[in-house]
Amino acid sequence: MEKLKQNPIVKKLGLNRILLVCVLILMFLVFKVVLGNKFPAVDSIRSTLNYVYFLGFLSLGVTFVIATGGIDFSIGPVMFCCALVSGYCMTSYKVPCAVAMILCILIGLCFGIFNGWMVSYMSVPPFIISMASMNIAKGIASVFTKTQSVSWPAASEANGWFRNIVSVNGFPVGIIIFLGMAVICGIVLYNTKPGRYILCLGSNKEAVRLSGVNTKKWEMLAYVICGFLVGIAALFFVATYTTVQPGYGDQYNNEAIAGCVMGGTSMVGGLASIGGTVIGVFIISLLQQGIMAFGLGKGQQMIITGIIVIVAVYIDVSARRRKN
Repeated sequence: MEKLKQNPIVKKLGLNRILLVCVLILMFLVFKVVLGNKFPAVDSIRSTLNYVYFLGFLSLGVTFVIATGGIDFSIGPVMFCCALVSGYCMTSYKVPCAVAMILCILIGLCFGIFNGWMVSYMSVPPFIISMASMNIAKGIASVFTKTQSVSWPAASEANGWFRNIVSVNGFPVGIIIFLGMAVICGIVLYNTKPGRYILCLGSNKEAVRLSGVNTKKWEMLAYVICGFLVGIAALFFVATYTTVQPGYGDQYNNEAIAGCVMGGTSMVGGLASIGGTVIGVFIISLLQQGIMAFGLGKGQQMIITGIIVIVAVYIDVSARRRKN
């Protein structure tokens, strides 16, 4: 194992990422062999990508928050709030599609600013403020839409051009946008001063503060980035699935966090892997497609996702103990 870790290619790519890719390939092969025609390769890949689009942006966003040692359980409901409010403005108030898309991102950004301000400047525990924001997001969406579902324009309709962010003539443009954003997030997190401070906050916030760094500003920035990416996730969700209903979104919190932790982001902060998060998202998305192909319901899906979170966190904690 030590020789394998010292291999130049393994050191470059990371052993954890290589193992995750192997798990992803193995999962696909197992589902294909066990399920056969119930798991058609092309359709399954397409469905997995559709799930990756919005879940990927949620996971990228919450990676920044977890890197600081914080947490955000509001990302799923906030994503739905963004999609519902902006979509309702377009369908009921005839707001242009482009304006609705910008509004969608701005709503996510506002929640990110709110969460970041409360955590960093008002010293409210991240768990508490994220749970409060989750309820606020659900409430705003329900009140604004009068508890009605909202359907964004179909591809054949006048404003349906926005669906090109996901697919153009069958070509998955969405995956290019997602991977491009992942590269940008990686550059920000590893090669810029804000990113390095965000990681340092998770390692030892007090030491960073005593060194003269404005920890509140950089901690808030992590939540702002998360809110911005949640707004983008909402756009990809409606570009893929069209209809959004108030009161939903909670289930995507665990899935996004599971993708992060599985990819190597530590729940106690200080360590994050954007590349690992990307692979983790693909694993979670493929797993969801496999679960549905087996005919299991949403309840079983939530149980399995919860178990994955527990296992991933346990592995992270065990690795930390061994390292210490």
